[in-house]
This record gives sequence, C-alpha cells and structure tokens, in this order.
Amino acid sequence: MSSFFAIKESGSKVRTEILAGITTFLTMAYILAVNPDILSAAGLPRDSVFVATAIASAIATLVMAFVARLPFALAPGMGLNAFFAFTVVLGMGKSWQFALTAVLLEGIIFLLLTAFNVREAIINCIPSNVRKAISVGIGLFIALIGLNNAGLIVGSDATLVQLGNLGSPGVILTIIGLVIIAVLLAFKVRGALLIGIVVVTLVGIPMNVTNVEGFKLFGGVPSLSPVFFKFVGLKEILTWEMLLVVFTFLFVDMFDTVGTLIGVSTKAGITRPDGSIPRVKGALFADAIGTTAGSMLGTSTVTTYVESAAGVEEGGRTGLTALVTAILFLIAIPFSSLFLLIPSAATAPALILVGLFMMSPVKEIEWTEITEALPAFLAIIMMPLAYSIAEGIVWGILSFIAVKLLTGKVRDLNVGICIVGVFLVLSLIF
Repeated sequence: MSSFFAIKESGSKVRTEILAGITTFLTMAYILAVNPDILSAAGLPRDSVFVATAIASAIATLVMAFVARLPFALAPGMGLNAFFAFTVVLGMGKSWQFALTAVLLEGIIFLLLTAFNVREAIINCIPSNVRKAISVGIGLFIALIGLNNAGLIVGSDATLVQLGNLGSPGVILTIIGLVIIAVLLAFKVRGALLIGIVVVTLVGIPMNVTNVEGFKLFGGVPSLSPVFFKFVGLKEILTWEMLLVVFTFLFVDMFDTVGTLIGVSTKAGITRPDGSIPRVKGALFADAIGTTAGSMLGTSTVTTYVESAAGVEEGGRTGLTALVTAILFLIAIPFSSLFLLIPSAATAPALILVGLFMMSPVKEIEWTEITEALPAFLAIIMMPLAYSIAEGIVWGILSFIAVKLLTGKVRDLNVGICIVGVFLVLSLIF
C-alpha cells in the first residue's frame, strides 16, 4: 500500500493519511444530509437519494484514489444540486427524470473531453498568478461557508451580510471549537481538526446542538429502485431546454473542479515546478465517472470538494487519503444516523481554519504589476462574494486577457487562455 500510493516519497505516513481521510469525510459528511433534502424538493425520495449520494461519492473518490492517487474527495456538488431542483425542476417545470438525464449527458461529455485532454489543457493554460489567487479565493470561500454554517455570519436585507447572534448555542459551540483546534494546532497536535470536530460534537449534546433524539446506531439500507436509471426518452433529449441545462451543468462543474484541483493542489505542495498537477487526467476522470454513475444511481452532478483541503491540512498527500474517505462514505450507508449526528457547529471551525491555511499563496502573487494583480484580486474576491468558485475563475481569466490586450502585453497570453476566454464570453452572452 505504501509503495502503490508512494507514501514515503510524498513525505507522509500511513497513519497521517488515514487521519486526513477521516477529517476530509467529516468536513463533507453534511452532503449526506443536505443533498437528499435539496433533491427531495424536486420530488425524489429522500432515503433513496441518501444511498445514491453515498455510493456515487464513494465511486468517484475511489477513482481519485486508485487512478489519480491524489488526496481529494468527491460528492454531489452544492449549487449544482440546487440548480437541479430549484431551476430545472421547480423553475422550468421539468421532471426530475429530465434533470437526471441532463446530468447523464454532462457526465458522458466530460468523459469525452477528459479522454481528449481538453479539460487538462484548460487547467494548464491558466496563468501562474491566477492559479495562486484561486487557492486564496477558495480559502475565503471555505471560510465563508464555515462562518455561515455556524451562524456567525448571516444574510441581511440592509447590509447583505451581518454578524449573527453571538448568544446562540451553535455560535458559542463554534467559537469553542475554534479555540480548541487553534490550541491543538499551536502545540502541533496531529489530527487537530479531527479531534476538534469530535470534541465539539460531544460538547454539543448537553447544549442541545448535537441532536441525539431518536438516534439509532443501525438504520438499515433504503432501496435505490425509485431513482435508479430513471431517464427520459429521445424526444425530450433533443430539445433546446435540454441543451441549455446540459451546458449550464458543464460550465459550472468544469470550473468548480478546475478551481478546486488547482487551489488544493497548490496548498498541498504537490504541483510540479511549471504549476501543472501530476496525474490530473485521472482526477478529471474521477468526477466524470462519478457524475455519470451518479445520474444512473439517482443523484445530481458529482464534483471535487473544496473540503478536501481539510484532509490536506492534516497531512494528506496521496490517494490513501481519498481511499479512506471513500470507504467511510460506504460505511455511512447503514450507519447514517451516527454520521448525521455531527452538527454544522462542529465542522464550521475546521472549515474556517482551512480557509486561513489556504491564504498562504497570497504572498507569492505579483501585486506590484497591475496586469497581474487585478485579475488575481478579482479571482479572489469574486469567489466568496458571488458564492461561486466558477465565477471567480471567470472574472480572473477574462480580466487577465482584457488588461494584457489593452496594455500591449500580448506575449503574456497563450493560445489556450484565449480559447477559454472566447468560450467564457459566449457563456456570459447566452
């Protein structure tokens, strides 16, 4: 196992990789509860979607583990599942079977694009300073998710966002978690994030934040049959609406995955000297296979998760981290009640601190050159403000092309980035 995953060569240990895999799983286990809730609004049975979510996540993450051998985990993407339920089904009035068919087509197209190295070429053409900015932007985005999950930052009609109720049990518990993990990190305790999550979950029981009511260790395995392989016919496939939905899934998932791979790989220090990611083609196949399999099982688009950064921060550097996470997704199926005990107040401190750790590349960005600094800044700031990794990348790339052209620095542009820019402009227009 050590030889296959090249654990020693990566400067890691088996114990470290296992802890990292557990940490990654715990920070993203919320998807097992949230995804069924969102897709059930579109009419899919919640229990069946839970099983589909767990299996699809495990399949995609296993591909990441054994093919790419990278420490990243995958699951149905947040935002993409909301588009599935609230835009395609409830907004456009389409059936959930129509939406699942769109996800299937997206997965097949991704498989083809990956096989012909199109997606890999997109990753490799992104400029160095924008790459570093993506990591920083994702850090702010992750921190915002954690702060919002905790109730520390909430929405406001008057000021867009505002400070939450500091007296609420969830907020108090999150602050306790931040202090615990920070102290553990200060003393360089291995598994600090994981220990913090477990301790906060236990402390949350007497505070009525961790809900143990009706808890059963073994809950049985719901049937997949209500959602398994439920697709529409050719008549509905050959429509403008289907083309529009498939394109939207493609666009958002493409740049969410690209951004996450670049950002977390940069933080992990596993990129090559030229900035490229080793075995990135295998990583791209993971989300393509996961999305295709997920549509057949009955869930929305599968993508690489930014929460993988939590495992990377715990020292995860190889595919063994992903393997452990995948196994836990499968274990979660019969023991769903146990994993769903973990409240957002327990995972929020870990996400906030991961956001902090991902800020480090900001000092390497060329801030004194405006044609490099502006695109980097826009990529960073638009991710949390637009609540989208994809939007941050769009603003970063398009502004980079624009300022380079307008200042006569055409030599700083490559063919790949120009082609990507054309497609991004077309996507904004249509």
